[in-house]
Amino acid sequence: MRVVAAPDSFKESMTARQAALAMERGVHTALPRAQVCCVPMSDGGEGFVDAVTSAWGARTVEASSTDALGRPVRARYGLAGERAVMDVASCAGLELVAPDDRDVMASTTAGLGLLVRDALSRGVRRILLGIGGSATNDCGMGMLTALGARLLDSQGREVAPACPSLLGAVDSSDLSGLDPALAGTQIEAACDVTNPLTGPCGATAVFGPQKGVREAQVAELDAVLGHLAEVTGQQQVAREAGAGAAGGLGFALRAFLGARLVPGTELVARAVGLEEAVRGADLVLTGEGSVDAQTAAGKTPAGVAQVARAAGVPCVVFAGRIRPGAGALEEMGARLVPIVDETVAVEQALREGPENLARAVARYLEALRADR
Repeated sequence: MRVVAAPDSFKESMTARQAALAMERGVHTALPRAQVCCVPMSDGGEGFVDAVTSAWGARTVEASSTDALGRPVRARYGLAGERAVMDVASCAGLELVAPDDRDVMASTTAGLGLLVRDALSRGVRRILLGIGGSATNDCGMGMLTALGARLLDSQGREVAPACPSLLGAVDSSDLSGLDPALAGTQIEAACDVTNPLTGPCGATAVFGPQKGVREAQVAELDAVLGHLAEVTGQQQVAREAGAGAAGGLGFALRAFLGARLVPGTELVARAVGLEEAVRGADLVLTGEGSVDAQTAAGKTPAGVAQVARAAGVPCVVFAGRIRPGAGALEEMGARLVPIVDETVAVEQALREGPENLARAVARYLEALRADR
């Protein structure tokens, strides 16, 4: 029997790689002679860099960067020849800023620009970028200025730093200083949201509150993003699906760097060779910490289930918790299996995640074998 283990990370419990290895142990407990192919997955958020770096056999490098508040940090990304994989969470991520320190008005994506610039200096010409988990709402202007762009006010003076509290003063942009290597660089961003830049479904209204935006600030910040789209002549891009991703970072990537915004699981699946791994398999295992109504809308288990279904291979989704709406995965042909009983305390389930997952996989396969 040939089994593919392609889980996402289980937040606060195990990485995608740890989860895949736990699944492998569970398979071998029930079926010692089975072949297991581990393909750690991600939808573009947590574990994105690790999943792609592992699949590429890339090396991990560190570079000087800044967090969302401009404080120095060392961020890592994967490097394989002319290819690099990185994410905004490693530099301008929400989890890098303590809750009491979060200030969207002072936040910037400049740290991501520094990472891209470092990669370009190493000869990189293809970048895969995860844009989930940002602490920013700067329309990607911080990234652009770190790459050499200039934002100017009505008097021709430079507006810096490029954070929301100052961006309302921008009257024009000068892109002539952008790193010339960008012209020959292909950028693909893992983007699972379809929100436009502004409006009731835009970056600020939908995602701002998660980053500390107060209700009274929403209209002001939304207006700033709209203003930036207008003065840069990119109103059409602002209306495109995904422009509102990561506080408008999707907008800047599309409008100024020519990036492609690709559904995260699709991008990762292609990068790690999931289709090739699944072809000819007898069973596909995937999973994540909590499966609910949102899972079928582009999360890793749904993406893996679709690949398995297309290949005619059964798929089983292991979940720490199964919530209302999770049944949509079963409509996609997947089987849902809880890792632990609902009576187990969350803290204990998280702490014992790998062991619980291995046992759940073994139990499922033993029961499957007994039914045959």
